[in-house]
Amino acid sequence: MKAAFGATRGVIPPLLLGVVTLLLWQLAVAAFDIKPFVLPSPTAIGDQFVNNLPTVWSNSLVTGFNSLVGLLIGAVLGILLAILASLVRVIDELSSAVVAAAMVLPIVALAPVLYSMFSASQQTARQLVASLAVFVPVYVNTLKGLRQVRPVHRDLLRAHAASTGQTIRVVTLPTALPFIFTGVRIASSLAVIAAVIAEYFGGPIGGLGKSITTAAAGSNYPLAWAYVLGSILLGLVFYLAVLGIERWVLRDRGT
Repeated sequence: MKAAFGATRGVIPPLLLGVVTLLLWQLAVAAFDIKPFVLPSPTAIGDQFVNNLPTVWSNSLVTGFNSLVGLLIGAVLGILLAILASLVRVIDELSSAVVAAAMVLPIVALAPVLYSMFSASQQTARQLVASLAVFVPVYVNTLKGLRQVRPVHRDLLRAHAASTGQTIRVVTLPTALPFIFTGVRIASSLAVIAAVIAEYFGGPIGGLGKSITTAAAGSNYPLAWAYVLGSILLGLVFYLAVLGIERWVLRDRGT
């Protein structure tokens, strides 16, 4: 009973804040006669979202697939490079500059370049942009987690003649697991954002970013915001999915 009450107490305040925000938004648009090209009303956006739900869904599948591919590629590369950096000092020193550069690399400029490198009719460029956005937080958090292992634990395994692989499997990765999931959870939403931005700047037809561009170019701003709403919901789905996996894995391990 207490657990259920605690969960409800954690959900109700954000819901109330969301409802109040939407009401104030609706009132502000009506009271100040705000034009749709500046800010459509929530009711107008909701109408467009419901009326175009099949289109929003189909485009969400395209963006979701690109985001998922980017999330998997970026997470795997980030974890593997972090493991290598924790084992080899030279790789750690060299990769720090690469990661620092990746942090400030503008996706807006990167997407058109990748479209020129790969076929503009393929989703490859969008997936690579999402991968890059995912790689940085996963790498940083994983490397931090790998460095949390206490020296006494390493010494204990070394005293028992454990190999490097055994040490990583038995002590290092389990200790770093919460940090790894933190990085992936942060990166899950970034993957969606990066995929939408990449779609916004070109590539094949399909995807929420492309749909936002098309709707805005046709001056159908409520529809453009409806696709933005679809992007928000997609990002929440990714975040909650990773959060659910994280809780299941860490609970199963007793962490």
